[in-house]
Amino acid sequence: MALTTQRRSAKVFATLAAVSLGLAACGGSDDGGSDDAGSDSGATKIDCSVYEKFGDLKGKEVTVYTTIVAPEDGPHIASYKPFEDCTGVKIKYEGSREMEAQLPVRVKGGNAPDIAYLPQPGLLKTMVATGKVIPAPPETEANVDKNMPDWKTYGTVDGKFYAAPLGANVKSYVWYSPSVFKDKGYEVPKTWDELLTLTDKIATDDPDSKPWCAGIESGDATGWPATDWVEDVMLRTAGPEVYDKWVAHEIPFNDPAVATALAEVGKILKNPKYVNGGQGDVKTIASTSFQDAGLAILDQGGCYMHRQASFYAANFPEGTKVAEDGDVWAFYLPAKDETSKPVLGAGEVTAAFRDAPEVKAFQTYLSSTEWATERAKTCGTGGCLTANINVDPELLKNPIDNLSAKTLTDKSATFRFDGSDLMPGAVGAGTFWKGMTNWITGQDDKATLDYIENSWPKS
Repeated sequence: MALTTQRRSAKVFATLAAVSLGLAACGGSDDGGSDDAGSDSGATKIDCSVYEKFGDLKGKEVTVYTTIVAPEDGPHIASYKPFEDCTGVKIKYEGSREMEAQLPVRVKGGNAPDIAYLPQPGLLKTMVATGKVIPAPPETEANVDKNMPDWKTYGTVDGKFYAAPLGANVKSYVWYSPSVFKDKGYEVPKTWDELLTLTDKIATDDPDSKPWCAGIESGDATGWPATDWVEDVMLRTAGPEVYDKWVAHEIPFNDPAVATALAEVGKILKNPKYVNGGQGDVKTIASTSFQDAGLAILDQGGCYMHRQASFYAANFPEGTKVAEDGDVWAFYLPAKDETSKPVLGAGEVTAAFRDAPEVKAFQTYLSSTEWATERAKTCGTGGCLTANINVDPELLKNPIDNLSAKTLTDKSATFRFDGSDLMPGAVGAGTFWKGMTNWITGQDDKATLDYIENSWPKS
């Protein structure tokens, strides 16, 4: 059974409401130290009785491999502490921007991690096909059924459940400086045409800067931010039903609807008058890291806007106020009109590659409300969305997570999972990334779409 976007209508709003309740972030003053395992002086003690179900794991180690790197890795690593302290296990965290490309190599070479955070359901399907992914234990599946039922499909392949949802994010955002907009008299656009009009006005008003900054460099995963642009615009120009057909390859990748979306993206990303603020010409988008790209919003002579997901908040320098009245904030990437609100989002799933009690215990912990709550306590930078409906909503403190909750629960919103993440791994995490990188550096629209279409695995 191929993983595709779910054609949901009434059900989608239940899903989005579930996600919003799982959003979690706070000031991070509590490190979750344990009551009897050498916690730091003054740290809040925890009740280890809730961890007794995992058993005594002293002397055991679990390795975790993920795309989540500094500074976004901090809340994850901190969220393991009570589990480690109370069970005795050691969690060895490895974050890498090359994870998507290197994981298949490591699995084939017999050097798989114990747990991998897979950012694409399509990659999960590819890994399951190797025969090396261990089906999730009953305890993990029970947690997902209780805490994240509407996201279970993203961890399921051919009717078998392998991987629990972990984080979630909203991608349909544009970061900007509220104070600069106010000083310039610019208003947040409400439609796509207004966004293009604003873009052109900024380019005219301030020729020494650029309306947009962008960066798609991400090591072996270079190109993924450009695929997000296409997906977001595809939802706006073609609509969710055609988007679903595209993701499922019920229409070809070089269909006229996809060509229209790519051309619309090109109006911004391939216009030298509009990009790449603080970096250089259009081609520098390919060599600018996605982590660094939006920082130019804070610089005079940089850029005014940067399209990136909710998790991007963690990349601004320490001390940056991320709020509606702060140094940086985000507005919804507008649709063609104000009556519709397509929302692009994504998240990770946790897959296991070793059948051992400590691995099963950790995979189960990551699907629990205890973990989601602990992550809430350790996260102060935003981007801490989960699909867990049983996290205390009072933990929702961070402004960007509040904005994300409002975006996801808006009754006019239509949610779709990141398309490239749902496509076969060879396309979604392969030729789509590479094709968009080549597009940025000069390849034309038709050649790009034909290249990706021709790479689609034959059934």
